[in-house]
Amino acid sequence: MSQLSGRMMKFSAQMPQHKLAPLLAEWFDSELGQELIEHERALAEQVLPTLFGYHLLQVGYDCRQTLFETSPVSRKVMLIPAMQLGAGPFTILAEHEELPVLNNEVDVVILHHALDFATNPHQVLREAARVLRPGGHLVSFSFNPASYWGLRRLTRRRVPPMWSGHFIRLGRLHDWLSLLEMTELKTRSACHHLPLKSPKWRQRLRWFEKLSQRVPMHSGATMMVLARKDVVGMTPIKPEWRRRRILSMPVPEPKPTARG
Repeated sequence: MSQLSGRMMKFSAQMPQHKLAPLLAEWFDSELGQELIEHERALAEQVLPTLFGYHLLQVGYDCRQTLFETSPVSRKVMLIPAMQLGAGPFTILAEHEELPVLNNEVDVVILHHALDFATNPHQVLREAARVLRPGGHLVSFSFNPASYWGLRRLTRRRVPPMWSGHFIRLGRLHDWLSLLEMTELKTRSACHHLPLKSPKWRQRLRWFEKLSQRVPMHSGATMMVLARKDVVGMTPIKPEWRRRRILSMPVPEPKPTARG
């Protein structure tokens, strides 16, 4: 287990979260970033209306990019690493690796690219599992390495900073969820177009998007994973005086032998 944990911790260095947040917010304001957000909101609308409870926590970098509008959960809280303009009253300022939330208190946790830019993404996932109540749900959004965007990240300079994200493989994420006693329920991907700044060229190359949607794989730029926190229950041992016999029938006594 220690060797596996060591391999999981090896990731490229990331900018401090309070410095990275404004840069990511600026990128989300771009046309390409807004297209990605719209696809992610569409994915969220497929699952959030079916997840109930009292507390929802979204962990991300931009307080304006809320994904929980369609959630029936009554109390929704946003967690960001630094103060931003437009932050609502239900906003927490904290690092993603150390959530200031009690154990087993939250019904739904949304990780909005929190794993992509964390110094230790496994620790972020561990914190999300810690604050979730048994039976609670995790909804994780991250960049997909098995996409056109993942190929672009490998072949060109990593500018803007979003290309410096980890782009964690789906198989690795599944392994982490299993280690944290979480069950993956659903995986979806969206945003299949090429990562081009020019909307004109994106429109001309829409056939790439249509072609990718037919591939029987998760090949979209953004990947959503829905998981549930499963904790094995304990079977209480009843006191001796409360136990009941299965059959209320007399038990025949053995016949005496000749020697007896």
